[in-house]
This record gives sequence, structure tokens and C-alpha cells, in this order.
Amino acid sequence: MAGNFIDYVKIYCRSGKGGAGCMHLHRAKYLPKGGPDGGDGGKGGSVILHGNRNLWTLLHLKYQKHIMATDGGKGGQSRSFGKDGEDKIIEVPCGTVVYDGETGEFICEVKHHDERVVLLKGGRGGLGNWHFRTATNQAPRYAQPGEPAQERTVIMQLKVLADVGLVGFPNAGKSTLLSVVSAAKPEIADYPFTTLTPQLGIVSYRDGRSFCMADIPGIIEGASEGKGLGLRFLRHIERNAVLLFMVPATSPDIIAEYNILLRELEQYNPELLTKARILAVSKTDMPRVDEEGNPMPAIDYDRLSKELDIQVLPISSVKNEGIDVLKDALWVELNKEQNQVIEISHAPIDITVIEKDENDQMVDDQMVNEETIYLNEVEEEWDLDKYKGIGWDE
Repeated sequence: MAGNFIDYVKIYCRSGKGGAGCMHLHRAKYLPKGGPDGGDGGKGGSVILHGNRNLWTLLHLKYQKHIMATDGGKGGQSRSFGKDGEDKIIEVPCGTVVYDGETGEFICEVKHHDERVVLLKGGRGGLGNWHFRTATNQAPRYAQPGEPAQERTVIMQLKVLADVGLVGFPNAGKSTLLSVVSAAKPEIADYPFTTLTPQLGIVSYRDGRSFCMADIPGIIEGASEGKGLGLRFLRHIERNAVLLFMVPATSPDIIAEYNILLRELEQYNPELLTKARILAVSKTDMPRVDEEGNPMPAIDYDRLSKELDIQVLPISSVKNEGIDVLKDALWVELNKEQNQVIEISHAPIDITVIEKDENDQMVDDQMVNEETIYLNEVEEEWDLDKYKGIGWDE
């Protein structure tokens, strides 16, 4: 499932051109002066984005690099109209943002199910010469050509729609929390960067109510400069109503780690700092000791909350301690009026930076050593005798 999560694609789109109008003069033995009767050309097909809540990734577009609508048909005699081109519908998951592939400028976004956005409009069909007849020009020998097609390269980015976004360093306990409060099964292991793609889970609350929680791959200090996994996945928490910061209780300086996370978010998008925030101190079941094994003082949560001016809650996902209190706090924040409408401004993206980031960090694409030489890439004769006996001769 992790390898199938694609949140970035770059495709070439082209709408259909309009069909040319027909230039025709009617002739019949019983109607010697029939006059012009050229029909109009058909409208070219448009490229339309359609929101689909049943999709959660852009995987179906990864290998579809060219999407083109059909052209409109030409007009015919006897005022016959050309056939309209067929529209090309692109199904995208809700939360898809589209940028210009050349300049990085924001074009549009699809946020709701069944929402339709015309990405490229098809060309209008040309008028036939029947439209140009006048009292002084009763036999026009010209017609309109159809409008040309529109084309552009676009970048589609998926920004996951979730209510709560988990923010923390690697191994802060985000995946463990998500596995406890929801039915999601993220990978959990005792090493950094266990989570390589965003994970979504539906958290059950009282009286059959629920909300969506997103586990974002861990960020580290310097992520805005490309360290670790960089800021590639932070786009998925831009729409979250509440940000749940997680710092383990075993951390020697909880305040310093929280400030580092805030600074990295600000480097990515300053608007993220305006969102509601809650700090969860995880792994409270583990002993607080320093690197030398000496015990550290107990955490004063009241003092920590006043110093950071944020609600601080201790939790232990393994022992299921403080989970219900955390759910209550998240539900209260989610239902506040100021957190209901999540509107963000999509700043232009840096094409060179994002393409380098995506190419270097694609999970399902293996990086190939530039010095690797393959048999079909050289012209010299290869001595295969030295490889016999190790399976090559079979």
C-alpha cells in the first residue's frame, strides 16, 4: 500500500480543436440558385477534472503522461453540423491541487466529491458560409476555421483531507497512536522514518461520531533544507483543522523539540502556525533517563503548558493511558467555529526544487548508481567465461 501512494504527477494535457466550418454552395436542377448552405464545425472536447471521494491517490495517473480530448468534426453541406469532440474526464481524489508545469503558478483545486473543474476548454467550431450571406454578398465563398486547441503541462499534487494532522520527529509514537485510536495498520518499528508515506485513519468517538487523523512522515531539524525526507509530505497537513504535535517523554528537552517543529512548519508555510495546536507528550510509560542512564526530573505538565501557551496532554499508546482525554480535547478543538472552515492560499511552487525532491525521494523508484554498467549499454566484447559457474551459464 505504501508503494501505491502517489501524491505527485506531471502530465501533458490538450483539449480538442474546433472543427472548421464548411464552404458549400447548393446546386440542384430544380433550385438553380440554392445559395450557401455550409454547416458549422463541431466544438472541440474539453479536459475536465472530476472529484472522486473513492480515490485516495494519483496512482492511476502516474503512467498516463498524455491526456488529450478529441477534435470537433468539420461542417458539411446542407447545413450539416460537425460532430462535437468528446470531453476527457480526469478522475482525481478530493484535495487535488493543480499547478502550471512550466511556471509553478496555481491553477485550480478540487475539494469536493462530484466537483467539476474545466482545466482546458475545447475550441469553438467555425461558422459555415451560410452565416455570412447578406443582400450584397449572396454567395460567400469562405467559412470560419475552428478555434485551436489549448495545451499545457500541469503538475497535480494531492493534499490529503483530514481533520487532525500528526506532527513530530521520527519515532515520536505517531504511528503507534494511529494504530490504537483507529483501524489503520501503519508500519511500527524501532528505527527512524518507519513511515514513508502519509497514513489515514478514522478515529471513533462517542455516540457513533468520528474524525479523520493523518500520520505524516517524521520531520527533523533542517527538513526545510532537504534533510531527512524534507518537507515533501507537509502539504498533507495544510488542510487539517488541528495539528497534534507529539514529543516523547524520553526527550531531554521537550520545549526545544516543539520549537524546532514549529520553525520547520513556518519555513514551509507560515499559515500553518495559525492552526489550532495540541501537544501530546507520548511514551509516558518509559523511564526518563539521559544518555548516561541517569534519571531525569519528572515533567511538570502545568508549567510546560503555561510556558508554551498550548494544551499539553500526557499519553501512553502502549498502555492506552490518556487516549480518551486526548480524543475529548481534539473533538472540542474540531468543533470550534474558527476551525470549521479550512481555507489556504496555494503559493506558487518552485519547479526545479520540487521535481528534484520528487525524483530523489520516490519510494517506488530505485536510485541507480551512475557508475553501474549494463551489458546492453556498451559496445565492447564481454568475456563471459569468468562468470561461468556462478549461475550465468544456466
